Amino acid sequence: MDGSAAGPRNPFIKSRGLKIPKHPELTTGRVRGALREGNYERKECDAVMRVVREGDTVLELGAGLGYMSTLLSVKKKVEKVVSYEANPQLIPYIHSVHEANDVSNVEVRNALLCPRAGKPVPFYIRQNFLGSSMDYEADPDSVVETVEIEKHGISPTLKALKPNVLVCDIEGAEAEVLPAGDWSDLRVAIIELHPQWIGQTGVQAVFDAMQKAGLSYFPKASEAKVVTFMKGW
Repeated sequence: MDGSAAGPRNPFIKSRGLKIPKHPELTTGRVRGALREGNYERKECDAVMRVVREGDTVLELGAGLGYMSTLLSVKKKVEKVVSYEANPQLIPYIHSVHEANDVSNVEVRNALLCPRAGKPVPFYIRQNFLGSSMDYEADPDSVVETVEIEKHGISPTLKALKPNVLVCDIEGAEAEVLPAGDWSDLRVAIIELHPQWIGQTGVQAVFDAMQKAGLSYFPKASEAKVVTFMKGW
């Protein structure tokens, strides 16, 4: 029997009840396995499932593959998500994940949220999607294109959106970005820390920023480097 009798191959990976489009570079190897087993970004997802409520307004820093924003929309039925992602190569894929799951309440911004708005900054595109970054020296020979990424100021962004939930995974930039914002509208913050890059001083700066906003460390929805802060628990 030839392969056509069985119909076309399934173009999606099922993960936590979501449909994740297969991609030759983004959903391979360990990522594919983690998606299928429901272990992709498990600590952050478990925290979100525990503390986010229907109708919340979410600011996501570091959209990645669009998995978290889709989970928030489909499973938690939040009102709105605004997702920041610096890597322009990921934006079309994020949109495809949203489309596959009928998500229409997520706004994806190909920009950086910074302490202050300013001139665009260079972002270095590499043949490997996941190798693209703002760090030219990481692998200069693999850079195939340089693009300019907008910098959005944190104060006007928070004032306009008024999020009550923050989900943050920005590879060490949390120590600079989070202390620059007024997070007093938040009820919940779920943050992946990167102590290997920001050290004790950076970790303390994140905790201080959340405490200043009236949020306290919530151990029941925290695990290792993923920490959750809440009001009124």
